[in-house]
Amino acid sequence: MGDGIWIEYLVTSLIVVIAPGTGVLYTVGVGLARGSTASIVAAFGCTLGIVPHMTAAILGLAALLHASATAFQIFKMVGVVYLLWMAWNILKEKGALEVSGEGQKSQYHKIATTGFLINILNPKLSIFFLAFLPQFVPATAVSPMTEMAGLSAVFMALTFIVFIGYGLFAAALRQHVITKPRVMTWLRRSFAAAFVGLAARLTFAND
Repeated sequence: MGDGIWIEYLVTSLIVVIAPGTGVLYTVGVGLARGSTASIVAAFGCTLGIVPHMTAAILGLAALLHASATAFQIFKMVGVVYLLWMAWNILKEKGALEVSGEGQKSQYHKIATTGFLINILNPKLSIFFLAFLPQFVPATAVSPMTEMAGLSAVFMALTFIVFIGYGLFAAALRQHVITKPRVMTWLRRSFAAAFVGLAARLTFAND
């Protein structure tokens, strides 16, 4: 891959990763409610959640999902229901904005799992990577799958780093937020509304 294409890939990937989505929203919520360490765990879970989509794109399985309208719709609706469930939990003062101490290690597994599920239950990611990754694989590549695997690893690293940045920034504001009940109420409603909005966008997304 030439230097020009490599830089283009990095810039494009960074723009995609920085754009607020479900993963960013979740990581920020965890950072605000539970602190810096928990936000890093959330970022890790969200990053792992894109692995199946990238694997599917590399192996060509995403094309099958795209070709089967029924499979895509089922997968999509599961993701919609999960996002709505996240919104409901937030309103009940559970989920991403459930305030707890920094040292709640017993919750880390749950935090990572939730982040993983948020991304894995978004079928649009598989379609995105199927269309995105091949654009940066040279036609003369000896092993296209190896090239795509390398590009995927870079994308994952960028995702993890950027999400950690979001989470740590949110955690830095934590003490100014959790001590103000009105602010927390406003944040819960805003985050819940955002998850509902993302669910609605996914509902009406075309395959």
